[in-house]
Amino acid sequence: MALVILLHGAYGNPAENWLPWLKAQLERRGHEVLIPAMPTPEGQTLEAWRAAFAPVAARMDAACAIVGHSIGATFALRVLEEHQARAAFLVSGFASALGDARFDAINRTFWERPFAWERVRAHCPSFHVLHGDGDPYVPIAQAEGIAHALGVQVAVVPKGGHLNAAAGFTEFPLLRDLVLLDLA
Repeated sequence: MALVILLHGAYGNPAENWLPWLKAQLERRGHEVLIPAMPTPEGQTLEAWRAAFAPVAARMDAACAIVGHSIGATFALRVLEEHQARAAFLVSGFASALGDARFDAINRTFWERPFAWERVRAHCPSFHVLHGDGDPYVPIAQAEGIAHALGVQVAVVPKGGHLNAAAGFTEFPLLRDLVLLDLA
């Protein structure tokens, strides 16, 4: 069975949204799931996240999967610049400024340097980009840009919002099914 890494978003934690539900669903099927607690919003920088993630990164190999929500998806792309994975699931992710000063200030270090898309693609053979229709924080153009850079299509979730608990996503069967399909 595979190692699956779940990454929460800004102002988030491992117990939010659909993360605990997905963890239980995947563990029930024999996968090992890690949800590291990342520093946010205080001290939220790319370097601080890299330091917090280092013990998890040391366990990554070409058979693992990585799932990121919001800035967690952006961070997953940075991780894949350096590490291999079998599959990546980028939920409500972005690769540049959102135009919201509150979020852009704490997210800037994650996207201010251009992404090494060729290296990301070389380190991971399977990508899924999921985005909620009507996301109040991340414009669909962000997901489209990521998907284009990775050579995949965006899976738009109708009435999904930011695909978080506020939008009704404490469970996420579509994401679970995609992860299990890639790990089969």
